[in-house]
Amino acid sequence: MESVGNLILYFVVALVIIVCSVLTVTTRQILRSATYLLFVLFATAVIYFQMDYAFLGAVQIAVYAGGIVVLFVFAILLTHQPGKDAQRIESSRRILGAVAALLGVAVCGYGLFSYANFCHRQLAEVSDMSIETIGHWLLSTEKFGYLLPFEAVSVLLLACIIGGVVIARRR
Repeated sequence: MESVGNLILYFVVALVIIVCSVLTVTTRQILRSATYLLFVLFATAVIYFQMDYAFLGAVQIAVYAGGIVVLFVFAILLTHQPGKDAQRIESSRRILGAVAALLGVAVCGYGLFSYANFCHRQLAEVSDMSIETIGHWLLSTEKFGYLLPFEAVSVLLLACIIGGVVIARRR
């Protein structure tokens, strides 16, 4: 009975993630978009907690939901009047965006289904799935390590903050 409850919770949280993700990119008010992003990040933390990764769930809430969204809202308030609506997208650009989104879904689907056996085999080789193992994978400089992309995103966020402050000061 417990697995049925977990399955129902998973589908409810997945539905929340999908709906809020779509609302994040389609709403015309930028502060609402940041709020929907916050809901997506909290729902992702619920999935981590459901998988018994309490540390990752707490980091998701503290770093992403707490820090990154606050950073986004701060940058929005520095560079944009939050009461203004965004301009409507032209229909030709809307069609181009829909085609790009469908292409992205196709590429992600191909990657998901063609490499399912590879990922399953890689996870089966690792018998100790602890926080130390996940941390080593995420922050290693070895092959398939994620330290370089992690640092690149950090530098990109810093550049966005500096750019937002420079734009805000010019006004």
